[in-house]
Amino acid sequence: MATLVFDIETAGLPPEVFDDVQQEYLFREAGKISDEVERQQKREEIARLFSLWPLTAQVVCIGMLNTDSGKGQVLYLAEDFEEGEEEPGAVKFVPCMDESEMLTAFWDVAKHYDGIVTFNGRGFDVPFLYLRSAVLNVPISRKDWLGYRYTTEPHCDLAEQLTFYNVSGRDGAARKFNLDFYCKAFGIDSPKAQGVSGYQVPEMLAQGRQREIAEYCLRDVRATVELHRVWRERLAGIK
Repeated sequence: MATLVFDIETAGLPPEVFDDVQQEYLFREAGKISDEVERQQKREEIARLFSLWPLTAQVVCIGMLNTDSGKGQVLYLAEDFEEGEEEPGAVKFVPCMDESEMLTAFWDVAKHYDGIVTFNGRGFDVPFLYLRSAVLNVPISRKDWLGYRYTTEPHCDLAEQLTFYNVSGRDGAARKFNLDFYCKAFGIDSPKAQGVSGYQVPEMLAQGRQREIAEYCLRDVRATVELHRVWRERLAGIK
């Protein structure tokens, strides 16, 4: 069966959705600061990190491509629920009413694939999807994507492959770079080339720019497809 390449975009939930005890826990480090300005700056810094944690954030977009056919879809939160549009290359943009609908649609696609490819998916995308699905009681069709780390089946995480499983640590020859840096090094069009990055997703969501988020996510997925091709042709098999 073909391989599924995917990427997710997330956005932190507003602090007010958490009760007083939860907020005290989340902002405890800020509460230790006596200076009011510095304390507020620390709170804002912590709030920006909410997007990284599945208990304080939601999935707002999932982009997927089939490596064989080039077909795929981008699921994204949107207020416009009209029929999805197709791009050249048969990629359909599918607006979803809420996160549960999006995750349900994703797991329905995932069950048809034996293998997946991600960039940093073992450390972020997959555990995020697992925990958000559990929180929302959405059935998970594939529970084997974290499995044995030192294998590329069923999950090939390019962030691990290109660091040879972090063989040289943070500052060695195989240190980890971000997707943008790897793409530029290997001559691949960077998903950041149009001036959008994952850090901007929460702000874009607040501004109602969901379709732009979806298009950015698709660029990430396409870059991951190309980076996987480079890895497979030039580096796969190194032990």
